Amino acid sequence: MRWVIYGVAGLTLAVAVGIAVFAVKVLEGGPTTSGGLMGQPTIGGPFELVNGAGETVTEANFAGRPMIVYFGFTYCPDICPTELIAIADGLDLLKPEEAKQFQPIFITVDPERDTPDVVQEYAENFYPTMIGLTGTPEQIKEAAKVYRVYYAKEEPADEKSPYMMAHTSFIYVMRADGGFARHFSMGTTPEEIAAGLREVLNEG
Repeated sequence: MRWVIYGVAGLTLAVAVGIAVFAVKVLEGGPTTSGGLMGQPTIGGPFELVNGAGETVTEANFAGRPMIVYFGFTYCPDICPTELIAIADGLDLLKPEEAKQFQPIFITVDPERDTPDVVQEYAENFYPTMIGLTGTPEQIKEAAKVYRVYYAKEEPADEKSPYMMAHTSFIYVMRADGGFARHFSMGTTPEEIAAGLREVLNEG
């Protein structure tokens, strides 16, 4: 249930340190309106991952529908839940006929712990139609590459703590034809997300 997720939305020092690390890795300004990071190729492209049923899926499985794509991991204590809640709340602000046109997708950057069933259950906790995807480390690496997503494993401070994953925190919106439409930066409000999603629909 989504209300359960709200309870873990407080920022932690470990993740704050992680954000500082990957912020240096991601080019300033984030994705451009044309689809790429500043001076970088276009965002989005072919990927091959695994869904909750253990089936292989590619970008072709979602052809004809605009996608909302977020990369994160299920052990994330705050940033991922906060951003996924924003996606869900943004969709809830749309008319039902508008919201159902979008396919929200959560892609893990932590395939070591996020198995197909785990990642799908996690995704559904935020939005009923959200699909959780995982894969081999190589598959995750390739998917992150086409979306220009940075991620890295952070070893825990002690043996009793789980490791964390530093990662880029952009919400990507892809058009029905698979092209990049726009992105939302961390902290974008549900109202702003809803408005942006409507613009994508109006643009066709």
